[in-house]
Amino acid sequence: MMELPLAASRVGGLPGLALQFGSWRGYKRDMKSACLTCGLVLLVVQWGVQSVCYAQQAGAPGAAAKSDSAPPATRAPAARRGGGRGGAPITAVEQAEIAPLAELPAWKGDADDGNYSIGPDYAPCKEMTPRDGVPVGKVASFTLNAADSKFYPPTGLRGANATRKVTVYIPAQYKAGTAAPFIVSCDAYGSGRRQLPNLLDNMIHDKRLPVMIAVMVANGGGDGRGSERGLEYDTVSGKYAEFVEAEILPRVEKEYGVTLTKDPDARMTLGGSSGGAAAFTMAWFHPELYHRVLCYSGTFVNQQSGPDAPHGAWSYHEQIIANSAVKPIRVWLHVSERDNGAGSSGAGLHNWVLANKRMADVLKAKGYHYQLVYAKGAGHTDGKVIAQTYPQALEWVWKGYGGK
Repeated sequence: MMELPLAASRVGGLPGLALQFGSWRGYKRDMKSACLTCGLVLLVVQWGVQSVCYAQQAGAPGAAAKSDSAPPATRAPAARRGGGRGGAPITAVEQAEIAPLAELPAWKGDADDGNYSIGPDYAPCKEMTPRDGVPVGKVASFTLNAADSKFYPPTGLRGANATRKVTVYIPAQYKAGTAAPFIVSCDAYGSGRRQLPNLLDNMIHDKRLPVMIAVMVANGGGDGRGSERGLEYDTVSGKYAEFVEAEILPRVEKEYGVTLTKDPDARMTLGGSSGGAAAFTMAWFHPELYHRVLCYSGTFVNQQSGPDAPHGAWSYHEQIIANSAVKPIRVWLHVSERDNGAGSSGAGLHNWVLANKRMADVLKAKGYHYQLVYAKGAGHTDGKVIAQTYPQALEWVWKGYGGK
Protein backbone atom coordinates (compact mmCIF):
# COMPACT_ATOMS: atom_id res chain seq x y z
CA MET A 1 0.00 0.00 0.00
CA MET A 2 1.15 3.56 -0.67
CA GLU A 3 2.39 5.29 2.49
CA LEU A 4 1.17 8.89 3.07
CA PRO A 5 3.92 11.39 3.82
CA LEU A 6 2.03 13.05 6.71
CA ALA A 7 0.95 10.08 8.81
CA ALA A 8 -0.04 11.02 12.37
CA SER A 9 2.21 8.30 13.78
CA ARG A 10 5.22 10.15 12.42
CA VAL A 11 4.48 13.59 13.84
CA GLY A 12 2.86 12.97 17.19
CA GLY A 13 -0.86 12.85 16.32
CA LEU A 14 -3.23 15.66 15.35
CA PRO A 15 -1.32 18.47 17.05
CA GLY A 16 1.72 17.58 15.03
CA LEU A 17 -0.35 17.56 11.87
CA ALA A 18 -1.75 20.97 12.72
CA LEU A 19 1.75 22.29 13.11
CA GLN A 20 2.78 20.93 9.70
CA PHE A 21 -0.24 22.41 7.91
CA GLY A 22 0.11 25.77 9.70
CA SER A 23 -3.32 25.93 11.41
CA TRP A 24 -6.25 23.70 12.36
CA ARG A 25 -8.47 25.24 9.66
CA GLY A 26 -5.64 24.97 7.17
CA TYR A 27 -5.09 21.42 8.33
CA LYS A 28 -8.71 20.42 7.58
CA ARG A 29 -8.66 22.11 4.18
CA ASP A 30 -5.28 20.65 3.19
CA MET A 31 -6.11 17.24 4.62
CA LYS A 32 -9.23 17.04 2.43
CA SER A 33 -7.13 17.96 -0.60
CA ALA A 34 -4.45 15.44 0.32
CA CYS A 35 -6.98 12.64 0.72
CA LEU A 36 -8.56 13.38 -2.65
CA THR A 37 -5.15 13.42 -4.31
CA CYS A 38 -4.01 10.17 -2.67
CA GLY A 39 -7.27 8.48 -3.53
CA LEU A 40 -6.79 9.38 -7.18
CA VAL A 41 -3.20 8.12 -7.09
CA LEU A 42 -4.32 4.81 -5.59
CA LEU A 43 -6.93 4.35 -8.32
CA VAL A 44 -4.33 5.01 -11.02
CA VAL A 45 -1.85 2.59 -9.43
CA GLN A 46 -4.51 -0.11 -9.09
CA TRP A 47 -5.57 0.32 -12.73
CA GLY A 48 -1.92 0.12 -13.86
CA VAL A 49 -1.23 -3.08 -11.91
CA GLN A 50 -4.36 -4.74 -13.28
CA SER A 51 -3.44 -3.70 -16.84
CA VAL A 52 0.09 -5.09 -16.54
CA CYS A 53 -1.18 -8.38 -15.09
CA TYR A 54 -3.71 -8.72 -17.89
CA ALA A 55 -1.11 -7.93 -20.52
CA GLN A 56 1.29 -10.53 -19.12
CA GLN A 57 -1.42 -13.16 -19.08
CA ALA A 58 -2.73 -12.39 -22.53
CA GLY A 59 0.63 -11.78 -24.17
CA ALA A 60 -0.61 -8.36 -25.29
CA PRO A 61 1.63 -5.55 -26.48
CA GLY A 62 3.15 -3.85 -23.44
CA ALA A 63 3.61 -7.07 -21.48
CA ALA A 64 6.88 -7.42 -19.62
CA ALA A 65 8.30 -9.50 -22.47
CA LYS A 66 7.10 -11.25 -25.58
CA SER A 67 6.43 -14.94 -25.87
CA ASP A 68 8.41 -16.08 -28.75
CA SER A 69 11.77 -15.05 -29.97
CA ALA A 70 15.43 -15.35 -30.75
CA PRO A 71 18.51 -13.94 -28.93
CA PRO A 72 19.64 -10.34 -29.43
CA ALA A 73 22.07 -11.35 -32.19
CA THR A 74 19.22 -12.39 -34.47
CA ARG A 75 16.38 -10.53 -36.18
CA ALA A 76 13.52 -11.91 -34.09
CA PRO A 77 11.61 -10.16 -31.27
CA ALA A 78 12.83 -10.14 -27.66
CA ALA A 79 12.17 -13.21 -25.55
CA ARG A 80 9.98 -13.67 -22.49
CA ARG A 81 11.77 -15.09 -19.49
CA GLY A 82 10.75 -18.45 -18.05
CA GLY A 83 7.72 -19.03 -15.88
CA GLY A 84 4.01 -19.32 -16.42
CA ARG A 85 2.06 -18.07 -19.42
CA GLY A 86 -1.21 -17.17 -17.79
CA GLY A 87 -2.50 -20.75 -17.42
CA ALA A 88 -2.58 -23.20 -14.54
CA PRO A 89 0.70 -23.84 -12.70
CA ILE A 90 2.79 -26.89 -13.48
CA THR A 91 1.61 -30.04 -11.72
CA ALA A 92 3.60 -32.27 -9.39
CA VAL A 93 3.51 -35.05 -11.99
CA GLU A 94 4.94 -32.72 -14.65
CA GLN A 95 7.61 -31.46 -12.27
CA ALA A 96 8.62 -35.08 -11.69
CA GLU A 97 8.77 -35.59 -15.47
CA ILE A 98 11.13 -32.63 -15.90
CA ALA A 99 13.29 -33.21 -12.80
CA PRO A 100 15.61 -35.85 -14.36
CA LEU A 101 16.75 -33.31 -16.97
CA ALA A 102 18.90 -31.61 -14.33
CA GLU A 103 20.76 -34.90 -13.72
CA LEU A 104 21.57 -35.65 -17.36
CA PRO A 105 25.22 -36.29 -18.27
CA ALA A 106 27.29 -33.31 -19.35
CA TRP A 107 27.13 -32.58 -23.07
CA LYS A 108 30.28 -32.73 -25.13
CA GLY A 109 30.71 -32.00 -28.80
CA ASP A 110 31.55 -35.60 -29.68
CA ALA A 111 28.59 -37.06 -27.77
CA ASP A 112 26.35 -39.62 -29.45
CA ASP A 113 22.57 -39.51 -29.76
CA GLY A 114 20.67 -38.86 -26.53
CA ASN A 115 19.84 -36.33 -23.82
CA TYR A 116 22.48 -34.13 -22.16
CA SER A 117 22.82 -31.06 -19.95
CA ILE A 118 25.06 -28.01 -19.78
CA GLY A 119 25.52 -25.10 -17.38
CA PRO A 120 24.82 -23.28 -15.19
CA ASP A 121 28.18 -21.71 -16.08
CA TYR A 122 28.81 -20.80 -19.72
CA ALA A 123 31.72 -19.60 -21.82
CA PRO A 124 31.55 -18.29 -25.40
CA CYS A 125 33.16 -20.40 -28.09
CA LYS A 126 36.29 -19.16 -29.85
CA GLU A 127 34.95 -20.07 -33.28
CA MET A 128 32.79 -16.93 -33.54
CA THR A 129 35.86 -14.67 -33.23
CA PRO A 130 37.70 -13.82 -36.48
CA ARG A 131 41.20 -15.33 -36.71
CA ASP A 132 44.24 -14.11 -38.54
CA GLY A 133 45.08 -16.19 -41.59
CA VAL A 134 41.53 -17.51 -42.06
CA PRO A 135 39.93 -16.66 -45.42
CA VAL A 136 36.91 -14.40 -44.95
CA GLY A 137 33.73 -15.23 -46.83
CA LYS A 138 31.51 -12.73 -48.58
CA VAL A 139 28.34 -11.47 -46.89
CA ALA A 140 25.72 -9.73 -49.02
CA SER A 141 21.98 -9.17 -48.91
CA PHE A 142 18.94 -8.49 -51.05
CA THR A 143 15.33 -7.56 -50.39
CA LEU A 144 12.16 -9.48 -51.19
CA ASN A 145 8.89 -7.62 -51.66
CA ALA A 146 5.80 -9.21 -50.15
CA ALA A 147 3.75 -7.86 -53.06
CA ASP A 148 5.73 -10.10 -55.42
CA SER A 149 5.24 -13.30 -53.38
CA LYS A 150 2.80 -16.01 -54.37
CA PHE A 151 3.21 -17.72 -50.98
CA TYR A 152 3.14 -14.80 -48.54
CA PRO A 153 1.62 -11.74 -50.23
CA PRO A 154 0.55 -8.81 -48.03
CA THR A 155 -1.83 -10.20 -45.40
CA GLY A 156 -2.52 -7.28 -43.10
CA LEU A 157 -1.60 -9.49 -40.16
CA ARG A 158 -0.08 -7.90 -37.07
CA GLY A 159 3.46 -6.71 -37.68
CA ALA A 160 3.55 -7.73 -41.34
CA ASN A 161 6.34 -6.06 -43.28
CA ALA A 162 6.20 -4.98 -46.90
CA THR A 163 9.72 -6.34 -47.45
CA ARG A 164 12.10 -8.86 -45.94
CA LYS A 165 15.88 -8.98 -46.00
CA VAL A 166 17.80 -12.07 -47.05
CA THR A 167 21.46 -12.18 -45.98
CA VAL A 168 23.77 -14.61 -47.79
CA TYR A 169 27.18 -15.90 -46.72
CA ILE A 170 29.45 -17.37 -49.42
CA PRO A 171 32.71 -18.91 -48.19
CA ALA A 172 36.01 -17.83 -49.72
CA GLN A 173 36.66 -21.47 -50.70
CA TYR A 174 33.52 -21.76 -52.84
CA LYS A 175 34.26 -22.59 -56.49
CA ALA A 176 31.81 -21.31 -59.10
CA GLY A 177 29.78 -24.08 -60.70
CA THR A 178 30.07 -26.36 -57.67
CA ALA A 179 26.83 -27.48 -56.07
CA ALA A 180 27.30 -26.20 -52.52
CA PRO A 181 25.81 -27.54 -49.28
CA PHE A 182 23.89 -24.85 -47.43
CA ILE A 183 22.02 -23.74 -44.33
CA VAL A 184 18.65 -21.99 -44.34
CA SER A 185 18.41 -19.85 -41.22
CA CYS A 186 14.98 -18.71 -40.00
CA ASP A 187 14.82 -15.23 -38.43
CA ALA A 188 18.18 -14.61 -40.15
CA TYR A 189 19.67 -16.45 -37.17
CA GLY A 190 23.39 -15.79 -36.88
CA SER A 191 23.50 -12.77 -39.18
CA GLY A 192 23.78 -10.26 -36.33
CA ARG A 193 27.38 -9.32 -35.49
CA ARG A 194 28.41 -11.76 -38.24
CA GLN A 195 28.10 -14.70 -35.83
CA LEU A 196 27.36 -17.45 -38.31
CA PRO A 197 29.72 -16.15 -41.05
CA ASN A 198 32.62 -15.96 -38.55
CA LEU A 199 31.81 -19.43 -37.30
CA LEU A 200 31.70 -20.87 -40.82
CA ASP A 201 34.91 -19.06 -41.83
CA ASN A 202 36.79 -20.74 -38.99
CA MET A 203 35.18 -24.18 -39.15
CA ILE A 204 35.42 -24.50 -42.94
CA HIS A 205 39.08 -23.44 -42.76
CA ASP A 206 39.70 -26.08 -40.07
CA LYS A 207 37.86 -28.67 -42.20
CA ARG A 208 35.35 -29.28 -39.44
CA LEU A 209 32.49 -28.45 -41.80
CA PRO A 210 32.06 -28.71 -45.57
CA VAL A 211 32.38 -25.64 -47.76
CA MET A 212 28.84 -24.34 -47.35
CA ILE A 213 26.68 -21.32 -48.03
CA ALA A 214 24.32 -19.80 -45.45
CA VAL A 215 21.00 -18.23 -46.46
CA MET A 216 19.70 -16.17 -43.54
CA VAL A 217 16.07 -15.18 -44.09
CA ALA A 218 14.27 -12.52 -42.05
CA ASN A 219 10.75 -13.33 -40.88
CA GLY A 220 7.72 -11.55 -42.31
CA GLY A 221 7.18 -9.38 -39.23
CA GLY A 222 5.44 -9.41 -35.86
CA ASP A 223 5.45 -12.20 -33.31
CA GLY A 224 3.07 -14.75 -31.84
CA ARG A 225 -0.50 -15.57 -32.70
CA GLY A 226 -2.12 -13.36 -35.29
CA SER A 227 1.21 -12.14 -36.65
CA GLU A 228 2.88 -12.68 -40.01
CA ARG A 229 5.83 -14.42 -38.33
CA GLY A 230 3.40 -16.70 -36.51
CA LEU A 231 1.66 -17.59 -39.76
CA GLU A 232 4.94 -18.47 -41.47
CA TYR A 233 6.72 -20.28 -38.63
CA ASP A 234 4.04 -21.78 -36.37
CA THR A 235 1.83 -23.27 -39.08
CA VAL A 236 2.30 -27.03 -39.23
CA SER A 237 2.58 -27.51 -42.98
CA GLY A 238 5.09 -27.60 -45.81
CA LYS A 239 4.27 -24.10 -47.05
CA TYR A 240 7.26 -22.24 -45.63
CA ALA A 241 9.74 -24.76 -47.07
CA GLU A 242 7.99 -24.45 -50.41
CA PHE A 243 8.25 -20.65 -50.22
CA VAL A 244 12.00 -20.87 -49.58
CA GLU A 245 12.45 -23.35 -52.42
CA ALA A 246 10.45 -21.35 -54.98
CA GLU A 247 11.15 -17.72 -54.11
CA ILE A 248 14.37 -17.45 -52.10
CA LEU A 249 16.88 -20.07 -53.24
CA PRO A 250 16.53 -19.28 -56.99
CA ARG A 251 17.07 -15.60 -56.19
CA VAL A 252 20.23 -16.44 -54.21
CA GLU A 253 21.62 -18.37 -57.18
CA LYS A 254 20.73 -15.58 -59.59
CA GLU A 255 22.06 -12.71 -57.47
CA TYR A 256 25.41 -14.27 -56.55
CA GLY A 257 26.21 -16.78 -59.30
CA VAL A 258 26.27 -19.77 -56.96
CA THR A 259 24.80 -23.23 -57.30
CA LEU A 260 22.90 -24.66 -54.34
CA THR A 261 22.85 -28.42 -54.00
CA LYS A 262 19.65 -30.43 -54.49
CA ASP A 263 20.99 -33.20 -52.21
CA PRO A 264 18.81 -33.18 -49.04
CA ASP A 265 21.68 -34.68 -47.06
CA ALA A 266 23.66 -31.51 -47.78
CA ARG A 267 20.90 -29.11 -46.70
CA MET A 268 20.28 -27.93 -43.14
CA THR A 269 17.65 -25.77 -41.43
CA LEU A 270 18.33 -23.59 -38.39
CA GLY A 271 16.25 -21.51 -36.03
CA GLY A 272 15.18 -20.63 -32.53
CA SER A 273 11.81 -20.35 -30.82
CA SER A 274 9.11 -20.31 -33.54
CA GLY A 275 11.96 -20.23 -36.06
CA GLY A 276 13.21 -23.47 -34.51
CA ALA A 277 9.80 -25.07 -34.93
CA ALA A 278 9.80 -23.83 -38.53
CA ALA A 279 13.24 -25.39 -39.10
CA PHE A 280 11.88 -28.76 -37.95
CA THR A 281 8.68 -28.32 -39.96
CA MET A 282 10.65 -27.65 -43.15
CA ALA A 283 12.45 -30.99 -42.85
CA TRP A 284 9.44 -32.90 -41.55
CA PHE A 285 7.15 -32.03 -44.44
CA HIS A 286 9.91 -32.03 -47.05
CA PRO A 287 12.56 -34.63 -46.18
CA GLU A 288 13.32 -34.76 -49.91
CA LEU A 289 14.72 -31.23 -49.40
CA TYR A 290 16.28 -31.25 -45.91
CA HIS A 291 17.82 -33.92 -43.69
CA ARG A 292 19.49 -31.79 -40.99
CA VAL A 293 17.89 -29.59 -38.32
CA LEU A 294 19.33 -27.39 -35.54
CA CYS A 295 16.80 -25.89 -33.14
CA TYR A 296 17.14 -23.65 -30.06
CA SER A 297 14.16 -23.41 -27.66
CA GLY A 298 11.81 -24.80 -30.28
CA THR A 299 8.21 -23.58 -30.06
CA PHE A 300 6.65 -27.04 -30.15
CA VAL A 301 3.53 -25.66 -28.48
CA ASN A 302 0.06 -24.63 -29.58
CA GLN A 303 0.59 -21.35 -31.44
CA GLN A 304 -1.14 -22.00 -34.78
CA SER A 305 -3.68 -24.83 -34.86
CA GLY A 306 -5.11 -26.39 -38.01
CA PRO A 307 -7.19 -29.36 -39.14
CA ASP A 308 -4.20 -31.71 -39.30
CA ALA A 309 -2.59 -30.26 -36.16
CA PRO A 310 -5.37 -29.29 -33.74
CA HIS A 311 -2.82 -28.37 -31.09
CA GLY A 312 -0.36 -26.68 -33.44
CA ALA A 313 3.26 -27.77 -33.10
CA TRP A 314 2.40 -29.44 -29.77
CA SER A 315 0.82 -32.06 -32.02
CA TYR A 316 4.29 -33.20 -33.17
CA HIS A 317 5.15 -34.88 -29.86
CA GLU A 318 1.53 -35.52 -28.96
CA GLN A 319 0.70 -37.66 -32.00
CA ILE A 320 2.20 -36.74 -35.38
CA ILE A 321 5.73 -38.16 -35.00
CA ALA A 322 4.59 -41.29 -33.19
CA ASN A 323 1.96 -42.04 -35.83
CA SER A 324 4.19 -41.41 -38.86
CA ALA A 325 6.81 -43.45 -40.67
CA VAL A 326 10.40 -42.58 -39.71
CA LYS A 327 11.90 -39.88 -41.93
CA PRO A 328 15.59 -39.49 -42.83
CA ILE A 329 16.18 -36.41 -40.69
CA ARG A 330 18.74 -35.67 -37.98
CA VAL A 331 17.62 -33.28 -35.23
CA TRP A 332 19.53 -31.27 -32.60
CA LEU A 333 17.31 -29.74 -29.92
CA HIS A 334 17.93 -27.37 -27.03
CA VAL A 335 15.70 -26.17 -24.20
CA SER A 336 16.52 -24.14 -21.08
CA GLU A 337 15.61 -24.63 -17.44
CA ARG A 338 13.84 -21.24 -17.37
CA ASP A 339 12.44 -21.44 -20.89
CA ASN A 340 9.05 -20.02 -21.83
CA GLY A 341 6.18 -21.46 -19.83
CA ALA A 342 8.50 -23.43 -17.53
CA GLY A 343 6.17 -22.84 -14.60
CA SER A 344 2.91 -23.62 -16.39
CA SER A 345 0.96 -26.82 -16.77
CA GLY A 346 1.19 -28.85 -19.94
CA ALA A 347 -2.60 -28.72 -20.03
CA GLY A 348 -2.24 -25.22 -21.45
CA LEU A 349 -0.04 -26.58 -24.29
CA HIS A 350 2.49 -23.78 -23.71
CA ASN A 351 5.32 -25.23 -21.64
CA TRP A 352 8.50 -25.21 -23.76
CA VAL A 353 10.46 -27.48 -21.38
CA LEU A 354 7.83 -30.21 -21.45
CA ALA A 355 7.39 -29.78 -25.21
CA ASN A 356 11.07 -30.21 -26.08
CA LYS A 357 11.56 -33.01 -23.57
CA ARG A 358 8.63 -34.85 -25.13
CA MET A 359 10.01 -34.17 -28.62
CA ALA A 360 13.19 -35.94 -27.52
CA ASP A 361 11.18 -38.81 -26.03
CA VAL A 362 9.23 -39.49 -29.21
CA LEU A 363 12.26 -39.06 -31.50
CA LYS A 364 14.15 -41.58 -29.37
CA ALA A 365 11.23 -44.01 -29.35
CA LYS A 366 11.04 -43.88 -33.15
CA GLY A 367 14.78 -44.43 -33.59
CA TYR A 368 15.78 -41.00 -34.90
CA HIS A 369 19.29 -39.58 -34.71
CA TYR A 370 18.75 -36.73 -32.26
CA GLN A 371 20.27 -34.83 -29.37
CA LEU A 372 18.53 -32.81 -26.66
CA VAL A 373 20.67 -30.37 -24.66
CA TYR A 374 19.10 -29.04 -21.45
CA ALA A 375 20.63 -25.73 -20.31
CA LYS A 376 20.67 -25.18 -16.55
CA GLY A 377 20.08 -21.68 -15.24
CA ALA A 378 19.30 -20.34 -18.72
CA GLY A 379 16.29 -18.83 -20.48
CA HIS A 380 14.53 -18.83 -23.83
CA THR A 381 16.92 -18.85 -26.82
CA ASP A 382 19.58 -17.78 -24.34
CA GLY A 383 22.50 -16.02 -26.03
CA LYS A 384 25.10 -17.47 -23.69
CA VAL A 385 23.92 -21.01 -24.44
CA ILE A 386 24.07 -20.41 -28.19
CA ALA A 387 27.49 -18.78 -27.95
CA GLN A 388 28.86 -21.88 -26.23
CA THR A 389 27.13 -24.64 -28.19
CA TYR A 390 26.98 -23.37 -31.79
CA PRO A 391 30.15 -25.04 -33.17
CA GLN A 392 29.68 -28.48 -31.64
CA ALA A 393 25.97 -28.45 -32.46
CA LEU A 394 26.79 -27.76 -36.10
CA GLU A 395 29.39 -30.53 -36.12
CA TRP A 396 26.89 -33.01 -34.70
CA VAL A 397 24.18 -32.01 -37.18
CA TRP A 398 26.61 -32.50 -40.10
CA LYS A 399 27.97 -35.77 -38.74
CA GLY A 400 28.03 -38.49 -41.40
CA TYR A 401 27.99 -36.11 -44.35
CA GLY A 402 30.04 -37.74 -47.09
CA GLY A 403 30.94 -34.62 -49.03
CA LYS A 404 32.99 -33.01 -46.27
